[in-house]
Amino acid sequence: MLVAMTTYLCPQDGTRADTTSLTWRCPECGGPWDLDFRISEPLSPNSLAGRVNSLWRYEEVLPLSAPATTLGEGRTPLVPLTDTVSAKLDFLMPTLSFKDRGAVMLAELARRLNPDRVVADSSGNAGTAVAAYCARAGLPCTVYVPEGTSPKKTEQIRAHGAQLHIVPGDREATALAARSAADAPGTFYASHVFNPYFLHGTKTYVYEMWEDLGGQLPDAIAVPVGNGTLLLGAALATRELLAQGLIERRPALIAVQAEAVAPLAAAFRAGADDLLDGAGDGPAAPTLAEGIAIPRPPRARQILAAVRASGGTFLTVPEDRIRSAQLDLAARGLYVETTGVACWAAVGDWTDRSVVVPLCGAGLKTGPAS
Repeated sequence: MLVAMTTYLCPQDGTRADTTSLTWRCPECGGPWDLDFRISEPLSPNSLAGRVNSLWRYEEVLPLSAPATTLGEGRTPLVPLTDTVSAKLDFLMPTLSFKDRGAVMLAELARRLNPDRVVADSSGNAGTAVAAYCARAGLPCTVYVPEGTSPKKTEQIRAHGAQLHIVPGDREATALAARSAADAPGTFYASHVFNPYFLHGTKTYVYEMWEDLGGQLPDAIAVPVGNGTLLLGAALATRELLAQGLIERRPALIAVQAEAVAPLAAAFRAGADDLLDGAGDGPAAPTLAEGIAIPRPPRARQILAAVRASGGTFLTVPEDRIRSAQLDLAARGLYVETTGVACWAAVGDWTDRSVVVPLCGAGLKTGPAS
């Protein structure tokens, strides 16, 4: 059953909805939900020994428990790259990307709600993860992706048995097509953007880091940001760890965008609380970092607020640095997809403070930068 007293909550106007409903957005403002979820008891570091070696070991802080859909996701290695920069190898997940952290939560929630169908949209990795976990849960799944999505990702989606819709146009057109389908009765919209259960999956990235660093966190956590699901999960985890008395300070969140598609960085530098007027108008510029090429992220206000509250900042990287960063990591033994190298491209030469970067997807998903 679902955790008692957990409800959807609109951060804009306070509207609530039951988590047993299939309502995927606030009916008043149309924005994404947050989750009004209260941790019933603090996580005890001493209780972790002997627990399951997956993200579900942090059961006290998760809004779902005892999953039937798990594929053993989580507990990925943390390895040093330099004296100050370490990498979390989230490309070693069951579907080869960090999106498994949130997808397992969505699939588990959908399994308990038993909808007629599950719909998702993605630039590739989230759709692959949702397709895999829906297969695990025995749920019919349809995934919408934009034209130009890596054939290796579309092959993986089909292999998991999902119905694939390739949408003409960019990521925004794909999202609109999926949201139209999501409004059909009996449909669970497995949105990694609108459904907050996904964020409670991605927050385990930081809980694992905290455990592996002996109950501490680095000075900064750098994450690639498109729709911001990993960054918002990290912000959620650091708030929770601080509230539970498990850390003394919150690390700075360093948000990284491709220079070619950087609407959030532009808003941050302008001191704005939301996207600037005209952001996202017209087609998105091409970039090797396709997974973060999001011109109008629905959670923009939350992302900007989270970075500022942490004392962090935005960094942008040009295409040539993305290319060279992928080759540099490969020379270090780590072959990572082009989106996943953006943070290394941004912070690889830092020397003054400790930072962890995620390597979010395997290089085999997109191949080499060209």
